[in-house]
Amino acid sequence: MNEEFSKLFKTMMEQGTEMARLFNPALESFSPVNFEKFFPTMSKDMMEIWFGRTFNREGLDARTRLLLTIAALTVLGAQADAQLRLTIRHALEAGATQREIAEAIFQMSMFGGVPAMTRALEIARSVFDDKSGDNT
Repeated sequence: MNEEFSKLFKTMMEQGTEMARLFNPALESFSPVNFEKFFPTMSKDMMEIWFGRTFNREGLDARTRLLLTIAALTVLGAQADAQLRLTIRHALEAGATQREIAEAIFQMSMFGGVPAMTRALEIARSVFDDKSGDNT
């Protein structure tokens, strides 16, 4: 790697780490490089797209990105239950309100159907209930 590319790569990793922290403060020590351990076939290009050019300070904030992700996962329906649950938790940590999350889900009823919306709302309710039981 030449020096210019090394600086660019370092900046990209710093931006990715910052965006991950904004998604959830518990991810303060997050390192995108560690994804390679979980997904050894994931290309470095995909890591750069997700945590470099795509997730940067000049774009959407973490709360908005997570609300959009909740909407997309709602449309996917039951095949995305685990991902939806995790994303709702991250959205709450990023400052989204329960109402904003519910509205994002309601909006998707016209795209994913009422059953998908209902399932997503059930998942959201369980996350809200779990969260209210936390001592944090």
